[in-house]
Amino acid sequence: MCNMFGHWLAAVQAYASADDPQSDIAAKVALVIVSNQPFYPLYLHAIAGPAAWPAWLTLLTTPFFAAVPALARRNPFAGRALMVMTGTANTLFGVKLFGTHSGVELFLIPCALLGALLFRPDERIRSLPLLTLPIMSYLLIDSRLGTAVMKVADTDYTSLIAINATSAGAVTVLIGMLAAARMMTR
Repeated sequence: MCNMFGHWLAAVQAYASADDPQSDIAAKVALVIVSNQPFYPLYLHAIAGPAAWPAWLTLLTTPFFAAVPALARRNPFAGRALMVMTGTANTLFGVKLFGTHSGVELFLIPCALLGALLFRPDERIRSLPLLTLPIMSYLLIDSRLGTAVMKVADTDYTSLIAINATSAGAVTVLIGMLAAARMMTR
């Protein structure tokens, strides 16, 4: 049993690795998100009960996050771009599903950080739209998404904000730790 788990873990680690340092960060963050996405609806169900059914729709973005490592190995720029675009799209989808009062917009912070960290100086012109995507999404799009799909009691929003703030903070810390580790190996 341990041997089978070891082989599975080695395969996941191999899939999450890329030669390009920025692509490696994108791949690892993407797979951490993939491994955590199924738990998010469960957390929301614990908070809001059956009203949290829209949380299951967030799993629609899982294949895009899962594709980041494979694409990053074939085309590093495209893989990194997919990470930023999928993270931003997932966040906007979450805003539509849960509303601005849920704090889900906080996930735009790690998206902006990825837009800044994942691209080399010689890629800045091409990556500028990706850097500005999370910021412009917040300023121009998310206030126009209309009424949230999920309807919960006002008292549940404190818990939703807490879970989203904690999760967005954890992803931001992960990105920082991976970037720092990469800088140490230079």
